[in-house]
Amino acid sequence: MATESSLYPSLIVPVGHVEPVPRRIRGMIGGRVAFDTRRALYVWERQAYPQFSIPVEDLVDGVLHDDKHTEQLGAGPAHRHTLHVGAEVREGAAWVWGEGSPRPLHGTVRFEWDALDAWFEEDEPVFVHPRSPYSRVDALRSSSTVRVEVDGEVLAEAPDCVKLFETGLPTRYYLDRTHIDWTRLRRSDTVTRCPYKGTTSSYWSFDGASGPHTDIAWTYDFPTVQANRIAGMTAFYNAHVDLHIDGTLLPTE
Repeated sequence: MATESSLYPSLIVPVGHVEPVPRRIRGMIGGRVAFDTRRALYVWERQAYPQFSIPVEDLVDGVLHDDKHTEQLGAGPAHRHTLHVGAEVREGAAWVWGEGSPRPLHGTVRFEWDALDAWFEEDEPVFVHPRSPYSRVDALRSSSTVRVEVDGEVLAEAPDCVKLFETGLPTRYYLDRTHIDWTRLRRSDTVTRCPYKGTTSSYWSFDGASGPHTDIAWTYDFPTVQANRIAGMTAFYNAHVDLHIDGTLLPTE
């Protein structure tokens, strides 16, 4: 059997790229709808993922107040605004695109993600950032064997796995809990969220001969529908462990 590849597809969308969003997008603050649009745009201010840019005309309860401050963002110059929604005030929450930004963005506003209490695509909540239409996540059952070692100690050994392929990231190997030596792992309070996979339910650390190895494994007990095959399974962070796939040590990231 050939050695497992450590290569993976790269991100292809350039910074400054703009595309239409074919979904209804809403943002809420204090239980009120700040904006509601079917004309949102994706704008890539960084290559990893886009942001939503909303037509100013589609603000509902949201009111913008110019902060008289301009900055160069990833896609061009933008004017900072404070967002008022009823009695709620979110300082510097909004950026209205100015001259020098891509033409389709004119008349639209990009909001700081955490300035909104909730985001929705259609009627589904979105977490962390918009999902890129050019990225995909595939969780596939695999008969590849997996052995995980740290400091020469075996933390997991599984006869099969679920491989999770996510654009721009190395393959992750999710293992059934019965194949992991939990006596060697220490649960941590870390929680992370992913727009593609959901919210983690647990992180795990290991105290080895070389010292503590923090948050080297994680579990999604209730992942998104798209990643439901990894529910209740655990993956180890490739770069922080020795990962043997089908008996061969996988190169580090």
